[in-house]
Amino acid sequence: MSATAAAAAGTRWQQLRRVLATPSAAVMLVFGFGSGLPFLPLGWVLSTWLREVGFDLVTIGLVSFVSWFYVLKFLWAPLLDRVRAPGLASLGRRRSWLVFAQSGLIVGFGLLAAVAADGPLPTFLLLLALTTWAGASQDIVVDAYRIEIAPIEAQGALIASYQLGYRVGMIFGGAGVLLVADRYGWSAAYAMLAVLMLLPLLTSLRASEPVLAESAAPAIDANPELSLRFARARRAFIEPFQDFVVRHGWKVALLLLVFVGLYKMPDQMLGVLAGPFYIDSGFSKSQIATVSKLYGVWIGLAGAFAGGVALALIGQRVALLGAALAVALSNLLYLLMSLHPGETWAFVATISGDNFAQGFAGVVLVAFMSGLTSPRYTATQFALLTSFANLSGKLVGGLSGFIVQASSYTVFFLISAVSIVPTLALLGLLWRRIGPRARKS
Repeated sequence: MSATAAAAAGTRWQQLRRVLATPSAAVMLVFGFGSGLPFLPLGWVLSTWLREVGFDLVTIGLVSFVSWFYVLKFLWAPLLDRVRAPGLASLGRRRSWLVFAQSGLIVGFGLLAAVAADGPLPTFLLLLALTTWAGASQDIVVDAYRIEIAPIEAQGALIASYQLGYRVGMIFGGAGVLLVADRYGWSAAYAMLAVLMLLPLLTSLRASEPVLAESAAPAIDANPELSLRFARARRAFIEPFQDFVVRHGWKVALLLLVFVGLYKMPDQMLGVLAGPFYIDSGFSKSQIATVSKLYGVWIGLAGAFAGGVALALIGQRVALLGAALAVALSNLLYLLMSLHPGETWAFVATISGDNFAQGFAGVVLVAFMSGLTSPRYTATQFALLTSFANLSGKLVGGLSGFIVQASSYTVFFLISAVSIVPTLALLGLLWRRIGPRARKS
């Protein structure tokens, strides 16, 4: 490494340390906890609850469609970009929606605990849908808040701090809920979630409103005339997407959306079948919980921090390339498990490589998407990008079982690793357009 390159890397490392020591990093730590806490209780853990009280697998699968709120959140993100939450306008555009969504999660978890999964099904599903909407809305605003409180070169450090909180939230929302439910019942476990959500709510009340959130675009509630409100609301839903296309050009904008959608394809292909594969490999539920849901979370956290460091030291383009290759190659570790079924060392090795790669790639991809947004439409455009990032998993995940049934787990793991090839081809096409630059307004 040349003296100039070494000096630049040293400067970036010092900047990373400074960002991690700021109050903004502490706020993102708590907001990450608030976003990670509901994720499993509204998905994987919820399915366990439903199964235990007697729901059949078909019904459980249909209930899982509620999670599409997280995929379709770009549909209502424009309102969160333009309108302050009802009754909380004095808090500002971002903080008002944070408080609104987090309060919704607190009330939602409390009511889910009171009604319980074996109560009236329509009531339970309605509460579940409203709680999931609140969780997805919180994610929209947290992402916008993070992008608006710091320049693009500081995003890697803030994302790493967010990921730490997110992983801790997943531990409480996953293993924590299961342990409490096992000892005190499911209602007590979901009531615990309502109490834990008080921490991010109090943080939102004390945090500062990003200056950019108030100056980027006028709120549609500023003018009392109804016709103008409708006009501004219409622009709120059209202009963010139009701006994205105009800034990048329609060809590049399309390539960017496809690239984001395919980037984590190898990881997302495994999402649906990972649990069944662990069972088929001869591992018990307690072993899966210990290795995958506890140990694996901390390994993923280590990968997330490594991703933040990589962004600071080697830059966005090389980090994107390295993360894509890591996610694809880590899938081949599952071949190790298939060759050594029921052997804990193979399980630990596979989870170590897979979760580290997932954590690394997650931070790198989020930082990349953050740089593609315009300060005027932060929430809407980032919600659009994250929706594309999750869409392939929802679509392809449902076909994973057919692939295994028609071939084998071994063939499936090989296919999942090779699925990174289109992503690498797109990265090559976009290579000159990706680099360390500030967001354009």
